[in-house]
Amino acid sequence: MHIFLETERMILRRFNLDDVDNLFDLNSDPEVMRYTTGGLPVPREDIERDFLPTYLAYYARYEGYGFWAAIEKASGDFLGWFHLRPHSDDQPDQPELGYRLKRSSWGKGYATEGSAALIDKGFANLGARRVVAIAFGENLPSRRVMEKVGMTLVRTFRIAPEELDEVVGIDPALFDSDAVEYAITKEEWEQRRRSP
Repeated sequence: MHIFLETERMILRRFNLDDVDNLFDLNSDPEVMRYTTGGLPVPREDIERDFLPTYLAYYARYEGYGFWAAIEKASGDFLGWFHLRPHSDDQPDQPELGYRLKRSSWGKGYATEGSAALIDKGFANLGARRVVAIAFGENLPSRRVMEKVGMTLVRTFRIAPEELDEVVGIDPALFDSDAVEYAITKEEWEQRRRSP
């Protein structure tokens, strides 16, 4: 098992080809997929053909960046995933933070715990200068996580279809909603660490 990071309650490890069932289960929950596909499940063949190969390709493409399976230490259960990946190829020192967790793990602090650990790793070990996160404006739980980990609202905007990851399969109806971008710089992160 290629462990990337450990937090108090989770192990973040590399995905592997055996994770198809985990991803299929995660991406079949309408509530989990609400802000991605409008609640529609992702077909298993799309996970096998598109999603998982894309996740695996990050490990070779970017040192230290990618998608990570979140495993609960106490139970060994798959909770979902986190990603820390370059927001764009021309700005590898400005990675994007994201996550998708099973509904059974919502409200337990896992999103905050994993996000904070990845921000720390990005700034302390991966040469990040700024970490960004994007969500739909009405996704208040994700916005609260961003604020808890020290990120601040940078802008509200409309996402253009060409800005989206080609694998994700966003529901076009979601383009009628505003998106929000949050960010934290290395200087802001260092200041938070110095504050009592």
